[in-house]
Amino acid sequence: MTHHTVQPTSVGRPVSPGQLAWLETEVADWRAAGVVDDAQAAAIRVRYVAVRKFSLSKLLLSLGGGFVGIGLIWLVSTNLDDMTSLLRFVVVALVWLGFVIAAEVLATRRAHRAGDGTTSASPVVGAFRLVTALAFGAVVFQAAQSIQVPAYEPSLLGIWGAGALFYAYATGGVAPLLVSITAGTGWYVWELLEDSQDGMGLVLPVLLAAVIAGAVAAVHAGSRLRNFAPSWREASAVLVLLALFVAAFPYVDVDGFAWSPQIVLGVAVAVAAVVAAAVLSRGRNRLEVLAPLAALIAGVLLVVWESPEPVSGSVSAEGYAHALVSVAVYVVAAGWYAALGVMRDSGRLTFTAIAALALFTTVQSFAVFAPIVTGAALFLVLGVIFLGSGYLFDRGRRHLVANLEGASA
Repeated sequence: MTHHTVQPTSVGRPVSPGQLAWLETEVADWRAAGVVDDAQAAAIRVRYVAVRKFSLSKLLLSLGGGFVGIGLIWLVSTNLDDMTSLLRFVVVALVWLGFVIAAEVLATRRAHRAGDGTTSASPVVGAFRLVTALAFGAVVFQAAQSIQVPAYEPSLLGIWGAGALFYAYATGGVAPLLVSITAGTGWYVWELLEDSQDGMGLVLPVLLAAVIAGAVAAVHAGSRLRNFAPSWREASAVLVLLALFVAAFPYVDVDGFAWSPQIVLGVAVAVAAVVAAAVLSRGRNRLEVLAPLAALIAGVLLVVWESPEPVSGSVSAEGYAHALVSVAVYVVAAGWYAALGVMRDSGRLTFTAIAALALFTTVQSFAVFAPIVTGAALFLVLGVIFLGSGYLFDRGRRHLVANLEGASA
């Protein structure tokens, strides 16, 4: 058998502890099977270094960047009254340009590069790019103020989100992408809520946004922009869990709903995104498109199902049925995203799903049992529900992860 020499790199490539543990297991198996010798195994191992995604420095830099960016927006809205509108705009724009230049200068310095030559692992660059994306919002609001546009106009969020999105893809920065997703989603939902004040007017736009985000994540997962996939994936999960949470309430209805051009456009974009993801993504990534799509169907059906509200503390059989179906749908959705977080090595996604399920179970349990059970009995009932749902949730998550990993092997 011919062995080829593996040259170690001067700087190890950063990987998650889970990925490094998997690699060490595989290398040990290769050594036992004679595929590689001891020197080659050591050379392979030294090419990678375990780096946890969360660190105190990253937390402090992110918090600092967030406070500075939000402070700039606050400064625009409450101070600088002694300056003219044009001068205020120039000052804010110069501050924003300063952060743009500083972020990209830092990104070009070797000291802030990751082991594989990218800049995504640098918390310093990420913090400056976060401030830049937030400062762009200050520029947008100051420009609107200068031309007498109300600050509560939802289109300003859309402009802010579009600018942050362009900046994120131009620089490869994840922090600006998070700003863009937040501002863009806020604009879309706010715009539609002004036209429709019912439950469907909230649930449907949020689920459409979740479908689009999930499709984008699936496409990015198999491309050179794979570092963007977790942000889109987590955004899709949060939107799905939020929309299903709202759809589960019996008083969320469709009485004032109307098909507006914005909703029709959202449906068209969602369909196009799903088709594009089905064509461009491969293997397990396609499953990520089906999850928010299934949640869209389930959420719409739950809103259309108008169960009677409790009367004099009495819940009808249809009300119980609606609550049970809502819980089942939510448990499946949260279980899927928790399992997906395990499979994708995303602790944030798993924690979000578990926390959302715990909050949902608490709210639903009080809504169903509080009218008929009181005092100590209520706490006993809720305790049994929490224990049972926690056990079933963990068991289902383990089975789902095992089945999906077996199918992808």
